[in-house]
Amino acid sequence: MQKESQATQWKTENWFVSPWNYLPEVTKGLNPPSQVKIHDVTLRDGEQQAGIIFTKDDKIRIAEKLAEAGVHRIEAGMPAVSAADEAAIKEIVKRNLGPEIFCFSRCMVDDVKRAADCGVKGIVIEIPSSEHLIQYAYKWPLEKAIDLSIKATTAAKEMGLYTVFFTIDATRAEMDWFLNLIERVANEGHMDAFTLVDTFGVLSPHGASYFAKRVRERIKKPLEVHFHADFGLSVANSIMAIMAGAEVIHTTVTGIGERTGNTPMEETVLALLTLYGIDTGIKYEKLNELSKLVRELSGTSIPSNRPFIGDMAYDIESGIVTSWYRNVYHEYPTELFPVHPDFVGHRAPQILMGKKSGADNVLLWAEELGIELSDEELQKVVQRVKLQALDQRCALCKEEFQKIVDEIRK
Repeated sequence: MQKESQATQWKTENWFVSPWNYLPEVTKGLNPPSQVKIHDVTLRDGEQQAGIIFTKDDKIRIAEKLAEAGVHRIEAGMPAVSAADEAAIKEIVKRNLGPEIFCFSRCMVDDVKRAADCGVKGIVIEIPSSEHLIQYAYKWPLEKAIDLSIKATTAAKEMGLYTVFFTIDATRAEMDWFLNLIERVANEGHMDAFTLVDTFGVLSPHGASYFAKRVRERIKKPLEVHFHADFGLSVANSIMAIMAGAEVIHTTVTGIGERTGNTPMEETVLALLTLYGIDTGIKYEKLNELSKLVRELSGTSIPSNRPFIGDMAYDIESGIVTSWYRNVYHEYPTELFPVHPDFVGHRAPQILMGKKSGADNVLLWAEELGIELSDEELQKVVQRVKLQALDQRCALCKEEFQKIVDEIRK
């Protein structure tokens, strides 16, 4: 029975990952919650990426697509930024899309009032939490940060907002100062949940686990995680915090966001599902559609081989891998790709013709074009393809391939 249960987790018709992930000695000590929720911050922190500007209509279109993808919460923006942002938040709330709508605010009572006026379900209230940032960037006395936090969170409670307390630069703070700060706000102000924040992406995966455990010892509130990707560790860090008991992950579509970006939704939810057996409830087949919309409206691009959503993430040029494709893909697709492209809404794999290609690439293209080649012609075409691809430093198109075949068969 245990083997049957494990098999359904690490190998299904849609994915095939390592069974080692589910060994008792690997999962021992992990303490994930019964449900993990996605709190998407594309419309707020995602827009903070330098050069990105979303209009009101852009934000509404993205919010609608986020709802279609099944996210649990949408952080629709920050009312204090502009009248257009405030109008967008109100319109998103009005449309009753399904997810809970939150907005973001500074630790100021006026900001909280603006949020309440937008009709949102909840609010994320920020405050600097490292002594050095408060001293150098804000130029505040330390007590001011605490006083503002208490007043703003109390106001949020009075206005009926689900209040998430958000501590900027927590991971570079002195631990005792930081824990005392959030404990005072919890006791003298209000918080329904607390966010573990790695503003500058400087946390290690093991540090993320420690962070979550230490806060849970002091604050008996639901924990959320908001990590940045400066060292490329935001996905790993978010997962480690979830395994230590956090319940909500703040993500952006494609990982857009301040500096190097936020935790990308796509890799995070698929890693949780396939590597840990945790289904967030996201509609995974919508991920590519959602990603393309955000890229279009933000004017951003991603590497062509970006996991799951890169335009060429499932494409093949190598002759060896093309042989695998011919032999197994149509009957056993996850032997070749750990997650089936259909499952994430990606187009089918394409076979390219280039420097690394071999006989099977040529045979597949020849079959598609209705060309029959002798063994001798096949080898000549392979060599010509390699030379031409090297010379032009890119893969060949069908017309170039046909021309090579025609010249060899003269």
